[in-house]
Amino acid sequence: MQIGLIGAGNMASALARGWGDPVLVTDAVAGRARALADELGGEALASNAELAERADAVILCHKPAQLEAVAGELGGRARAVVSILGATPLERLRAAYPDTPVVRMLPSVPVEVRQGITCHARDLDADAALQEEVLDLFRRVGPVVTVDEVQLDAAMGLMSCAPAYVALVAEAQVDAGVRAGLTPDVAAELVVQTLSGTAALLRSRDMDTLAVRRMVTSPGGSTARGLAALERHGLRAAFDDALQAVTAR
Repeated sequence: MQIGLIGAGNMASALARGWGDPVLVTDAVAGRARALADELGGEALASNAELAERADAVILCHKPAQLEAVAGELGGRARAVVSILGATPLERLRAAYPDTPVVRMLPSVPVEVRQGITCHARDLDADAALQEEVLDLFRRVGPVVTVDEVQLDAAMGLMSCAPAYVALVAEAQVDAGVRAGLTPDVAAELVVQTLSGTAALLRSRDMDTLAVRRMVTSPGGSTARGLAALERHGLRAAFDDALQAVTAR
């Protein structure tokens, strides 16, 4: 499948690097499209219309507010459209592309290292063959989870926004380690490897977070004291507030 990316920003670049295939790409910032095409051996095109004519599937990676304008530039030329746009439901996508099959996906930036997860908006009216082909494409860069479209905002708060949250948590831990006397590089190695290893451990334990916590926490021990401090400072409430902020309209 020849992929065409409209937009060459962070998410588009992460997907393209994860797939590792030459892509056709356009972007309002010409130099950004050229840089991505040069990196992957693809081609930066002069217009969205040309991209639509040459690609098997057009992936919308532009800003949501540009939906109608970009659809007008494509002029019905696209064979299939895959949207990764946030806050842009299937109903609006179909209105913009009335004669084109549409699939809605929501990836996260770790797809760049093939460790991301992608949410797929369930669509009973979609072309089944196209939908499966798109799902297979995204499975190359990590697991795909299908959810009802009304759940996508909550999903975005958990997986699409979460890499920034995890990076912030890691940064805070590294800073705490430096204040305690560790060098920044040692603190970063300790924190990042522990995050990675804990994720693998949670998966091996069927996502049983309580079981993993109990593995580490002795009654009255240092971990118990640390967990109590995090609870006192509202860790759970902070993440709940973050999700509420993401899903608010």
